[in-house]
Amino acid sequence: MPTSDRHINFKLMRDRIVRSQDGKNFWRSLEELGDSPEFHEFVKREYPQHAEEWDDPVERRTFLKLMGASLALAGLSGCVYQPPEKIVPYVRHPLESIPGKALFFATAATVAGIATPLLVRSNEGRPTKIEGNPDHPNSRSADSTDRGSSATDLFAQASILGLYDPDRSQTVTYREEIRTWTTFLGEIRTALDEQRPKQGAGLRFLTETITSPSMGAQLKAILTEFPQAKWHQYEPANRDNARAGAIAALGQPVNTIYHFDKAERILSLDADFLSGAPGTLRYAREFAARRRVTEGQHEMSRLYVIETTPTTTGASADHHWTVRPSEMQGLVSQLAERLGAKGSATISPSQTPPGHGTGWIDPVASDLQEHKGTSIVIAGAEAPPAIHALAHSMNNALGNVGKTVTYTDPIEINSVDQRESLRDLVQDIDAGRVELLVILGGNPAYNTPADLKLDQNRLFKTKLRVHLSSHKDETSELCHWHVPEAHYLESWGDTRTFDGTTTIVQPLIEPLYGAKTAHEVLAVFSPNYDRKAYDIVRDYWSGAGRQQATSGQQVGSQPTPAGQPSQAPANAPADFENWWRTALHDGFV
Repeated sequence: MPTSDRHINFKLMRDRIVRSQDGKNFWRSLEELGDSPEFHEFVKREYPQHAEEWDDPVERRTFLKLMGASLALAGLSGCVYQPPEKIVPYVRHPLESIPGKALFFATAATVAGIATPLLVRSNEGRPTKIEGNPDHPNSRSADSTDRGSSATDLFAQASILGLYDPDRSQTVTYREEIRTWTTFLGEIRTALDEQRPKQGAGLRFLTETITSPSMGAQLKAILTEFPQAKWHQYEPANRDNARAGAIAALGQPVNTIYHFDKAERILSLDADFLSGAPGTLRYAREFAARRRVTEGQHEMSRLYVIETTPTTTGASADHHWTVRPSEMQGLVSQLAERLGAKGSATISPSQTPPGHGTGWIDPVASDLQEHKGTSIVIAGAEAPPAIHALAHSMNNALGNVGKTVTYTDPIEINSVDQRESLRDLVQDIDAGRVELLVILGGNPAYNTPADLKLDQNRLFKTKLRVHLSSHKDETSELCHWHVPEAHYLESWGDTRTFDGTTTIVQPLIEPLYGAKTAHEVLAVFSPNYDRKAYDIVRDYWSGAGRQQATSGQQVGSQPTPAGQPSQAPANAPADFENWWRTALHDGFV
């Protein structure tokens, strides 16, 4: 029933009726009570818009029925017993914790193997807000000592919601039945005993892109103990094209780092480096700085964009061309030929893009040549390998390598063609050579290609399957064991940013559901099967000293020999405890 802005004052109604009567009075129904003049006056004053309905016997009955229901519900709510609630104080209050004052801890979130350095706010022991780490090298220019930006991307900002997601997996299960971690340990150790005589010939690991030095050391130790076992990597959005292009142009896989703060001319070939690429935060900061006219800087950089799909970078371009994917390689080849780049393909008539003449290609090539050593040619991750190879050749022809473009060894622990790695795994499964399959993260049953699908028909050919994931998904349903994966805000670990800087991942809260990390699952396959992630990471770096145990060191114009990074140096620093606390405080090694 519609009501006015004022609420019904039942106490006032009761008091008026009581005062109007002499002695006790009883009513057989609410209708009989409603015949009192005081009640009539009250209703007409409180609900003047329903005065006409009150005079109507039929509408009056409906009104009183609803009023009776309201009185009944009001009385029922008063019968509910609310148990007392108490806030349990600390038994021993932490010295650094002050009620109402937040604490901040440095950590990192990983997407597709690439870390984003973070500074996470904690209130009374609970992470509440995520920002960028301004002291991290990833957040500022390579040659700058000033504090960088505290910006983050949308994935990092939203990742805190995953920590409190009620749909997270909470228990270890075997065939959808709850089991204990001890039971899981027992079955895996029994399966490993069966693999030892065969040197692990039936053991396979499938992971996403791994950049963690300590996890790489764990996998290397397992493969040393089981030399016939194999480690495969696959992600649906990988960097296979960039890797293949680097091999074609340079003879080996490399990690390419761009310095937009030194670039006066930029040519983007389907590369959305302002929003959708590793290093976006620093690249956007450097690009914006070169576009800002100040007293000491009177000219802006110029951005040319050739792309097949509208992007944020294309919207920021000074000169922009949209082409079909089939036309892209032809245009890039013509441009590379004008720049004198080695390896530029000869353009056949079928490759020449219709409707795109050379009228704009010559001015672009001339502008780039006038800014040798201060220009950048960057190709997007989704671009074909041929375009990546041409981008490397054009940067070399323009003299950009070592100035605005630098190469390092791959930041991945083991740089592989992920599609071919998945193909090898599928072939082994089809041939019946896989007995124990351990899947760490990802959802390959859902996102693998159609011709290499890890579906029910294929996975059921393995004897025992284990899946570590934060949620129960399509892959979990096809595996025997499902282990809940810990969120990065409740995990210890280490990882690398796009430029190879190693970042320590530290938790801000105890695991909410007793979840496990990939470190702890891999520890099951080692003699020390009950080690915690903290001990694994700390013990690894205790032998590293202050040197960075990565292959991502900048070497100038040419990459160092690629391959798996070596383990941490054996010599620990004289004061490792102080070094370790500094690394945790700063957020990077």
